[in-house]
Amino acid sequence: MSLKVAIQMDPIEPIDINGDSSFRIALEAQARGHELFYYTPDRLSYQQGKVTAKGWPLEVRREEGNHFSLGEFQEIDLSTQDVVWLRQDPPFDMGYITTTHILDMIHPDTLVVNDPEWVRNYPEKLLVLNFPDLTPPTTISRDLDTLKAFKEEHGDIILKPLYGNGGAGVFRLRADDNNLNSLHELFAGINREPLIAQKFLPDVSKGDKRVILVDGYPVGAINRVPAKGETRSNMHVGGRPEKVALDERDLEICERIGPLLREKGQIFVGIDVIGGNLTEINVTSPTGIQELERFDGVNVAEKIWEAIEAKR
Repeated sequence: MSLKVAIQMDPIEPIDINGDSSFRIALEAQARGHELFYYTPDRLSYQQGKVTAKGWPLEVRREEGNHFSLGEFQEIDLSTQDVVWLRQDPPFDMGYITTTHILDMIHPDTLVVNDPEWVRNYPEKLLVLNFPDLTPPTTISRDLDTLKAFKEEHGDIILKPLYGNGGAGVFRLRADDNNLNSLHELFAGINREPLIAQKFLPDVSKGDKRVILVDGYPVGAINRVPAKGETRSNMHVGGRPEKVALDERDLEICERIGPLLREKGQIFVGIDVIGGNLTEINVTSPTGIQELERFDGVNVAEKIWEAIEAKR
């Protein structure tokens, strides 16, 4: 089976070919004989009933400094593709949301991965709210008094933007920390979105486990350990990936959320688990498949493509 595959992603030039999941997905697609086309989100358009993108035929290779080649710049009708990958990184802002609305117009005749309607409806920090018994105590609010009451109840908390990513803007506020008012003023001056507050989980010092699911089934995990002096375990801010096994609690969480992910067309998902608590369900642009492949020899990209090919 040879598929026409368009990849909507951030610029390919500066990516880390040893860590970027989009690169690994493209490399596996190419190895399976699929034809690649690459474009950035700003080149996606709706034109008089057609969904189009301006970009390039793409070849990829695992060579540092020479990891891709582009064909002739052209405009294509995305309905002519078999698969479109929605792979740009958050922030999950109106620009991101608009791309999901436009891609809705070709899905599912052209398979968009992950399903754009449910990426839009279930961004990472909101989907977990459907499973309150699996998560740490959580409040989402823009109201300062509500956030103060949550901090008063739980003492040591994490405060972060609702639609942030990569650990940006994440603050730990201990019981004796008086910066909640100032942080609220700071975030209120940046945007009109709510904040999310969660009870701090001391087990984060042992690592934040990224469990990867393909079509709702767990395929493995990596542990991300915060750098010394850091609360955040994201690899963008110095978190160290380590080999780790799935435990009974991880499997219990996956069994609970897996059917919903399958139902809503979320083929490639990464969840975050700290001390047995589900903290995020990442559907927009999950990462971690290259680290898992190095640690455990699990070719997640192969499993992803097998799932996609079965749907085509």
